[in-house]
Amino acid sequence: MGLVYAEPELINGWELEASRRNLLTQKQVKSTTVKALVATGSLHLAINENIQEILQLPVQGKKNFTLGNGEIVSCDFVNNVEIRFKNRRCTANAFVLPGNSEPLLGTIPMEEMDVLVNPVRQDLTVNPEHPLYPVTKLK
Repeated sequence: MGLVYAEPELINGWELEASRRNLLTQKQVKSTTVKALVATGSLHLAINENIQEILQLPVQGKKNFTLGNGEIVSCDFVNNVEIRFKNRRCTANAFVLPGNSEPLLGTIPMEEMDVLVNPVRQDLTVNPEHPLYPVTKLK
């Protein structure tokens, strides 16, 4: 199986919540669509500094992160990133990788969204056993 990529939309969850409270307009909520490596060997979402700058997510601190080559690096840590993919969504924490590093979509957000890696088509797909994913909108 080769590399699998997905294009989720990432949204600043802090601002999304502020818009729900009518403190910001929907247009003021920062979001971006990224091409992320579907990383089944990674647990978390990893964004890069460029994405963090676009979303303007507040840094919560630093955490150690083990790269695929085994190297341990200290990265900024952000939270409240809303991930939307097809008819799925979840809120996740994210490590901020240096510079323009490749974003990674790890297994925790994939599990929460109930999506699967399709090795035949080499893509990320909605779980066919649960094609409908009802999400109640907050008022």
